Amino acid sequence: MSIVSFERRGRVGLILVNNPPVNAISHAVRAGIVECLERASSDDGAHVLVLAATGRTFMAGADITEFGKPPKAPHFADVIAALEASDKPMIAAIHGSALGGGLELALACHYRIARADAVLGLPEVNLGIIPGAEGTQRLPRLAGLETALQMITSGKPIPAAKALEAGVLDAVSPVDADLVEAALAYGERLVDEKAQPRRISEMTIPANDAQSALFAEWREKVAKSARGIKAPLRAIDAVEAAATLPFAEGIKREREIFAECAADPQSKAMQHAFFAERKASRLPDVGRDIKPRSFAHIGVVGGGTMGCGIALACAAAGLTITLIEQSDEAADKAKGTVTSILDASHARGRINDAAHQKQKDAITIKTDMAALKDADLIIEAVFENMDVKKSVFRELDRVAKKGAILATNTSYLDVDEIAASTSRPADVLGLHFFSPAHIMKLLEIVRGRETALDVLATALAFGKAIRKVAVVARVCYGFIGNRMLEGYVREAGLLMLEGAKPEQIDAAIRAFGYPMGPLQVLDLAGLDIGHMLRSQFPADRFDPHAYRVISRLVEQGRKGQKTGAGIYGYEKGNRAPIPDPLTARITREEAEKAGIKQRTITDEEIVERCILPLINEGARILEEGVAVRASDIDVVYLYGYGFPRWRGGPMFYANQLGLKHVRERILHYQAQQGPRWWTPAPLIEKLAKEGKGFDD
Repeated sequence: MSIVSFERRGRVGLILVNNPPVNAISHAVRAGIVECLERASSDDGAHVLVLAATGRTFMAGADITEFGKPPKAPHFADVIAALEASDKPMIAAIHGSALGGGLELALACHYRIARADAVLGLPEVNLGIIPGAEGTQRLPRLAGLETALQMITSGKPIPAAKALEAGVLDAVSPVDADLVEAALAYGERLVDEKAQPRRISEMTIPANDAQSALFAEWREKVAKSARGIKAPLRAIDAVEAAATLPFAEGIKREREIFAECAADPQSKAMQHAFFAERKASRLPDVGRDIKPRSFAHIGVVGGGTMGCGIALACAAAGLTITLIEQSDEAADKAKGTVTSILDASHARGRINDAAHQKQKDAITIKTDMAALKDADLIIEAVFENMDVKKSVFRELDRVAKKGAILATNTSYLDVDEIAASTSRPADVLGLHFFSPAHIMKLLEIVRGRETALDVLATALAFGKAIRKVAVVARVCYGFIGNRMLEGYVREAGLLMLEGAKPEQIDAAIRAFGYPMGPLQVLDLAGLDIGHMLRSQFPADRFDPHAYRVISRLVEQGRKGQKTGAGIYGYEKGNRAPIPDPLTARITREEAEKAGIKQRTITDEEIVERCILPLINEGARILEEGVAVRASDIDVVYLYGYGFPRWRGGPMFYANQLGLKHVRERILHYQAQQGPRWWTPAPLIEKLAKEGKGFDD
């Protein structure tokens, strides 16, 4: 079958695109559509035309293999123009998804029909750009300003039913119907009705006095939600052009704004993040010939916050879960946690009645480990203590069936040591979820020394099934994310002793782009958690001064938000941090004991002192082979630790700064702070000398 074909079916001409796997709009597709339009135009028997695609989805946007190459005619704009200029009514038949360029192509058609399970969207802001093929000018004319602003500034797709309600679609066909046949029938109806081409470019948006207020309101709202990302605000400018300018001038303005976005470093960072996420699941030694094991039945040991979150994530993916707790009382508590979370999701409309009941039914809570005898994958989520975890794994080794995969949710501990407590170390690995596990997207897969390749392939497939972004790490203290985090938190603690107030430290990091500062996060997680973990490792792993203040606070029962006080104070029922005089006093006392003279510290120093250790430790992780590639480290920090997406991740950010500059700044702080924590990683030394970056 040719990439694009034309045939007449009754009084309707069918242009069919066949460019698997996702019908990307490649040069061959563009040329084929234009050629078929010319053939259709001269076919007197075809009174209406349908544009459809084969396979699992409608056209999915630009062909990424053509990125960075000189564009070839016909260009995308030529195809858009040819579709709209057709003197015969054009119907776009949408199944799967019409996103980005795919939706813009559909908007160039005169009518649109979609299968009921299709989704439509313009996600370009997630790449740091705006729709650049007239989407910002067509969508507002068709769906109205509110719908267009919502779709374009968020980048979130909408389902077919909502698109029909908004006027983006003209018809919806049932899921079990043949979409092409439904589109052909719709075309025959248009022939009977003597319908004419309905060109969006000829539509206007009625002017009214409320428009200025509407755009001002959206700018204020988006400025808060976008947190430093420029593209959504620029998208509002483009939509405003649709409302205030003739179509041709609006297109010109859209292209100007698109060019501004494309030239901005933010777009490069966000596109790096997009491709980094897709690369993370590809491992050099796990090819397609390595087949995953089954994971239909999941066991979870431990019904605390993390265990319940893991169970909920699995239930949402349609898996069967057996959750084990130690006692009937603990089992009842776990059941209450699961039920309350599902009930809250149902009440907010996030899941419907059927999904609510199905997910409840998917989770069975037991108190006997023997209930896991048929589980395919068992995830331990108990207290972060090596002896406790090894005890659990010895029991799992006894009850689990042959071929079952045993996973630990440890954040720091040695997965190889845990695996050695079993008779099947090849079946053991780490699955490090992030709290709350049913919401946070990152999953760190920790590959043990003896982990089998099909076990690793299963973990990657499992991560995809439960809609996590999975990154593989080798075994070391803290793996990728928490190992790097140590320097970030250490410097925040030292900066407090040296004279920076907690609120200044957190504000500086938020201004850098994080949603929360490091000290806010410590209060949220619980100061006692880190305090307990540090007690399990040699003292020389940590700076002797960095945690002096936190230790004093924990000793006084101030463990963070959960106790109403930590580094900050908190009002009952309010999570907003309040600077606390007691913390200030303890900090002064501990600085005096440590012989540290407090001083004025700039926001610039705060950012460098917190971010440079991430980069430096990331370089060590990369050179040690703990991470496969630098971009994997970026993915961990973007999805698990709040690093601003528009900066691309710590390793990409370092490349943007230049590793020569990074090295110089590390040496600058070495002169101030000493060499213990401030010695450039050998990989930074090497790449800086060669004028290269981490991607090299």
